[in-house]
Amino acid sequence: MKHLLAFWPFGKFNKRLCDKSGERIISLFPKDARFPVYSNKYWYSDDWAPPNLEYNPSKSFFDQMYELQSKTPRPMQLGSNNQNCDYCDDVWQSKNCYLCRSLLECENVSYSYRTIRCRDSYDLFYCFDTEQSYDCIYCFKVFNVKHSFYTRDSFDSAFLYDCRDARNCFMCWNLRHRSYCILNEQYTKEVYLEKIKQFNTGSKLELKKIFEIFNEHIKEDAVHRVDFNTKTVDGVGNYMTECRRCLNSYFFEESENCRYCYRGLQNKETIDMISPFRCEKCALGCLDQFGYNNLCCLYTTSCRYSSYLDACEECEYCFGCVGLRKKKYCILNKQYSEEEYKSLVEKIKSDMKNRGEWGKFFPLSTAYCGYNLSLAQMMYPMTKDEALEFGAKWEEIVEPHYEDTISGDDLSDTIDQVEDSIIKQRILCPETKLSYNITKEELAFYREHKIPLPRRHFDYRTLERFKPFSLMVTPQKGTCHYCKKEIEHYYSPELGFQKISCLECYQQEVA
Repeated sequence: MKHLLAFWPFGKFNKRLCDKSGERIISLFPKDARFPVYSNKYWYSDDWAPPNLEYNPSKSFFDQMYELQSKTPRPMQLGSNNQNCDYCDDVWQSKNCYLCRSLLECENVSYSYRTIRCRDSYDLFYCFDTEQSYDCIYCFKVFNVKHSFYTRDSFDSAFLYDCRDARNCFMCWNLRHRSYCILNEQYTKEVYLEKIKQFNTGSKLELKKIFEIFNEHIKEDAVHRVDFNTKTVDGVGNYMTECRRCLNSYFFEESENCRYCYRGLQNKETIDMISPFRCEKCALGCLDQFGYNNLCCLYTTSCRYSSYLDACEECEYCFGCVGLRKKKYCILNKQYSEEEYKSLVEKIKSDMKNRGEWGKFFPLSTAYCGYNLSLAQMMYPMTKDEALEFGAKWEEIVEPHYEDTISGDDLSDTIDQVEDSIIKQRILCPETKLSYNITKEELAFYREHKIPLPRRHFDYRTLERFKPFSLMVTPQKGTCHYCKKEIEHYYSPELGFQKISCLECYQQEVA
């Protein structure tokens, strides 16, 4: 997982020039990337042709791939069929999204990560079918919900944990089909509306106190089931939805017969994959989409019967290729006949086996970025020395210098105190030393929902939301809080949860 995740960049968005046209573009790849970077309109055009190499049996196959990768252009961002989503990456069929990563069919969404069919929302993390919401983690089919985790089919609520069909609820946990509750206590509508006025969520200082109180209740009072799997049978892992016979897989949906996979949707019989989408019979891949019977493919779409591809689309029976589209029987981007292809592939496999290369993913030295700027650092954090010993690269981050900034800690406590001029102000994050701004649309959203301005950089906020997930992907041995039988769960001791229960006791206590 560390090795594969290291190939998925999570770096800062860079302003740079397209190496084809010279126009200004936005990309995760910096201006000194080891390969050319093209704007998407040029990369998907017919105005260029990928370079090719003649296979050299005296050289390592991976060294030849490295040479080809370094010469072949890459698109400035992953994704297609978007409108006004330039400041995004891995975004598909979306509109008016800003500084987001991994979106599908979203509109008017900002500062969010892995969201599907979401609209008019900010600061979402792993949410589906969410609207008019803010600061939500792992929420599904919610409307006007804020500061919530693992909640479904709810609306007009805030500070929810593991709730279903909650309406007009505040600081609640484990609720099912309830409305007008505060701290799990039931009220009439009139009393609820009066009591909710006691909580000033529009103040950053008061919001911090509410978070502290709510988190203590989650630790002490909430019942935590052994895993977050939903409609999943014969599975081992966490955060799986509608999966069958999936082993050691995480953040997986609508898949079957998969193992050792991280983040994916609608897959069959895949193994050791990062973010496969509608793949079947594929192994050792990262961002392989619509793939069939592929091995060791990276950033590929609609490819079949291929191995060691990078940034290829609609290719089949290709080996060791980079940046190809709609090709067949190619090796190191060079065209062969079917007979020549089959013969040379067997020769290359034999050479790779003799060098101990066959069946291994690309070396960490070929990753698009340093370990510290990849998803691997999010999931499995390392120090620089640990990453270098692991064999990964590390990128030194130069602390930028800005003029005329205001510290995030000096922002107004409430949104009512914020003037319109804030949209012209550069704000400096005290944690990352990076700057960010407040857009006009964002300011209107905060005012409408009475939300104080964020005081930290958007990437820092995303990483903070990810921390609970990183503490819930390692199996732990324990005992059920209620029946005392031995269980295997996914909650790190760092979380401090007191009431971890087996599924049977959870259903009895919560349902």
